[in-house]
Parts: sequence; C-alpha cells; structure tokens
Amino acid sequence: MERELKFRIVLEKPPASVDFALQKGKGSKYEIVQKQRSGGGDLRFEFTARAISEGKGEAPNLLGPFVQGTPEARFVYIGIGTFAGQTGTEWSRRLKVPLSGITKTMIDRVARDSHAFETHVPGTAKDGSPSCATVKQFAGWKLVKQ
Repeated sequence: MERELKFRIVLEKPPASVDFALQKGKGSKYEIVQKQRSGGGDLRFEFTARAISEGKGEAPNLLGPFVQGTPEARFVYIGIGTFAGQTGTEWSRRLKVPLSGITKTMIDRVARDSHAFETHVPGTAKDGSPSCATVKQFAGWKLVKQ
C-alpha cells in the first residue's frame, strides 16, 4: 500500500543572517526550495514523501524528491549558506535530518486522523555556527494535528 505523508522540520533558533533551504533532488541535479533567512527564531520546512509498506511488520520505504539515502537509512537535507543559494557567506554546509523511527502504525494513524510528522532539530552548534552533518541526539518524529 502507498500513502502520501506530510512532514514538518522545525529548525530551532539557527544563527541569524544565514540562509537555509530544503534540498529537492539528488546529486548535482537538485534545487533549493523554501529558502529562508534566519532572524534568530525557529524556521519551519514542510514537504511530502510517499510511504510504501509491503509487509505487516516491515518498516515503510519512504520515497520522493526530498528523500535521500538508502531504504535502510533515509534522510532529508537542509542546505545552509551557499548550499541554500546564499552568496557572500562563509557557510557552506548541509544538515542531514534522519527519516528514522517511522512505523506502519504511525502511518496508519496519520491517514486516519489527519496528522503530520514533525521533528525539532537544533539550528545552532555548540560553537555558535549553524548545525551541520547528521543531527546529533535525534529526538525522532512525532505525530501532530495539522
């Protein structure tokens, strides 16, 4: 069975004056979407992905233009600085947000109750720069009412 799911990433308090954007597409053939310049508050990014469930106990396979990685380790990129199309910046990074922990039970509930998946990730690293690489201490995805 295939279902379309809604996702929201809340990037918490990234450093001001830096551009952030979702990466749509893979490799060198991608575009940046939902570009936002941080003012010090939270930024929100929304996208959809298709979930394909083949077996009863199997984790769903997530697919779509925002989804990266292998079926066992799916993720979404948030481009930072030049990776978000910003010029004249010292930042050239990407933040890798895992799409892990999503179960068939959660997907069934999303479809039944008009929920979306939401996660909160830190936007600023310990040194005050934009967070990058794979999200550390990933809290996972929660179901929220739309």
